[in-house]
Amino acid sequence: MARSLLIELALFLTPFLLYGALLIATKGSAVPANWSPRALAITAAAAVALVALGLFFFEHGRVAPPGAHYVPAQTKDGVFVPGHFE
Repeated sequence: MARSLLIELALFLTPFLLYGALLIATKGSAVPANWSPRALAITAAAAVALVALGLFFFEHGRVAPPGAHYVPAQTKDGVFVPGHFE
């Protein structure tokens, strides 16, 4: 769960970090005065799109194959066995 949250957070922050790096490279500073509203809106839209794509692709890989049966989490011989599909 924490890994998924960190991945989504990284996907969200990436466009802002890239734009900040571009501002530093071109204007020498990434102060908020250099962030135009249009650029901020485009960057936010890109961030939301990356998060949506990330959610789709990460969850798409977790789909159970057709006909699979879910085996709930159990404790076997004192060892926790997470739930899985068989």
